[in-house]
Amino acid sequence: MAGQVIRKGDLKYALAATDSFVAEVGPGEIFEVETELNIGGHLIHSLNEKLKHSDVTLPFCNPATGPIRVRGAKPGDMLTVEVIEVGVHGLGFTALWPGIGIFPDWVRREEFGIQNRNVRVEKGIVHWSDTLKLEAKPMIGVIGVAPVAGGVLTIDNGTHGGNLDIQEVTNGNKVMFPIFQEGAYLYCGDVHALQGDAECNGMGAIEIRGHLRLRLGLSPAPKRLIWPRLETPTHICTVGCARPLDDALRIAFEEMVYWLEESYRIPAPEAYMLLGQIAEARCTQMVNPKYTYVCKVDKRYLPKR
Repeated sequence: MAGQVIRKGDLKYALAATDSFVAEVGPGEIFEVETELNIGGHLIHSLNEKLKHSDVTLPFCNPATGPIRVRGAKPGDMLTVEVIEVGVHGLGFTALWPGIGIFPDWVRREEFGIQNRNVRVEKGIVHWSDTLKLEAKPMIGVIGVAPVAGGVLTIDNGTHGGNLDIQEVTNGNKVMFPIFQEGAYLYCGDVHALQGDAECNGMGAIEIRGHLRLRLGLSPAPKRLIWPRLETPTHICTVGCARPLDDALRIAFEEMVYWLEESYRIPAPEAYMLLGQIAEARCTQMVNPKYTYVCKVDKRYLPKR
């Protein structure tokens, strides 16, 4: 059974260690977190509701619930967030927005203006139209801890996490972060009912309100843990965020070489060559200030730790 429920309450638009904690959770506890729609609670309450320019004020998007104090967390630790369930239901939307997406006024072509498509999400189905039904694959878009200094907007990302937009941050998987501040300062938000790779049209996922069930773990951080990592029942995954896109790819692969060498005792040159044969890699979003790339390795190829 879940313990406390952390309501949306006073939402934040940056991950920082200067905010007051809204709740405290200890390692091993199961708890719930409510999250708000990426453009605010006052919008998308009917299928025919149309957005207008004044409805979105950048960079004030992706309001996050938090910060949550992690009892016992300190710099030098690693926080593991086990995602038990990402609950979504009701109305979601996706949209085209001038200046946001992979073709912002590309080569001076005109964009499509503001367009949004609102959809019902019920019983694991995204009702795109009367004839097209899509399987919902709920995920957490924004999740992370306070950075080493200052604050980072919830539309951005970094070594602390943030707006990663990775589909693997979902039911049954774990995401791991280096901790930079006492108490960790965990934030969550920007839940998606479904997202394609690259999140190409900017507000490219089915944006929706969410209800999360999570469990936390604490352990000493691996020496070469720099960026967030993920683990699924079948894969280990590393993350890189940067512009240009090839730098994000390089970071993700570099992080995987570090992980294979440190945890699986595969020498770095061999690990690098092995990735040339077995790596699964892709861009998960190309619309944030820094792009996200993921490198995955199937566990069946790994020696036991």
